[in-house]
Amino acid sequence: MTNVLDKGFVELLDVFGDDLTVVNAARVSFAKESEEMNSKDEKLIQYLASHNHITPFFHPQLRFRLKMPIYVAREWFRHGIGFARNEVSRRYVDTQPECYNPTDIRERDQNLKQGSKLTNIEQNDEVSQTIQHIQDDLIVFYNRLLELKVAPELARGVLPQSMYTEFIETGSLSAYARLCKLRLDPHAQFEIRQYAQAVSDLIQTKFPVCWESLTK
Repeated sequence: MTNVLDKGFVELLDVFGDDLTVVNAARVSFAKESEEMNSKDEKLIQYLASHNHITPFFHPQLRFRLKMPIYVAREWFRHGIGFARNEVSRRYVDTQPECYNPTDIRERDQNLKQGSKLTNIEQNDEVSQTIQHIQDDLIVFYNRLLELKVAPELARGVLPQSMYTEFIETGSLSAYARLCKLRLDPHAQFEIRQYAQAVSDLIQTKFPVCWESLTK
């Protein structure tokens, strides 16, 4: 498990396949198969990746459990092709919510339609503390609604987008390569880059040849 942000994490639960899975998915076109990786197989993977022959990279699958703020998850979920996800639902659970409280309140970049500067606003500490207080107040009110026997599916409506959500996600190696390529870009939001980097590092340990070829 890799800790991300404050209370978030990325955990690799299961892996189907390895570098050789991709090799043999490609070699079946010629009715051939490799029993173990060799230099020719590595060159084949590099060729497949560099020439955008992506179908062999759909065969390996990875399953993760991730915990991230809702507003980060909604950006993450925009990557839908090649993924299956199941998320914790507050229609069914009413455990104590947790929120992401950023300590660095980044300044808006007026030259960009989206994104932020690397510098924080002047009132950084004051705003960070205020965000924390508002989050705490909303959670207190949420718990009060539950005490009043309000249905969880309605009570959850007062919780902020900064609340952590948790989900299990299964995706192909190709799908994760596409996600990480976009979400590790310097223009992507800082928080989502932290999750993409954690996912990328874990995949690298399982598919060293493929991942280097797909992400370089």
